Amino acid sequence: MQANRRRDTKPELRVRRLAHALGLRYRVDYRPLATERFKADMVFTGAKVAVFIDGCFWHGCKQHHRPPTANSDYWRSKIAGNVMRDALVDAHLEKNGWVSLRFWEHDDPEVAVQQILATVTSRRRLATADVGR
Repeated sequence: MQANRRRDTKPELRVRRLAHALGLRYRVDYRPLATERFKADMVFTGAKVAVFIDGCFWHGCKQHHRPPTANSDYWRSKIAGNVMRDALVDAHLEKNGWVSLRFWEHDDPEVAVQQILATVTSRRRLATADVGR
């Protein structure tokens, strides 16, 4: 499993390039909450938006995940744990005022970036409006 990348995967790079081309600036492989161990693929600190690009195998995509036949008990447990952890991370971020956006590796990068842009823009507007009060 050492050969599997944790960051800078092809789907992640595609999304990051498009987001950067639109003028979005973000932190890469960054902890949205400094006190927690988990990292997001892209983090917009001012807007409090964390973006995750999940791999179909590792995160149990219902459309593409094919459980291995060898050592299936281990893998079933491993993938289920990843899915559960993803849900806990999303809940924890939400509890702390963050928005979590999750995309699958097979999702269209342009559609993902448009959703990221819309979310970040609206969150920035809300933050600016709150400061003006």
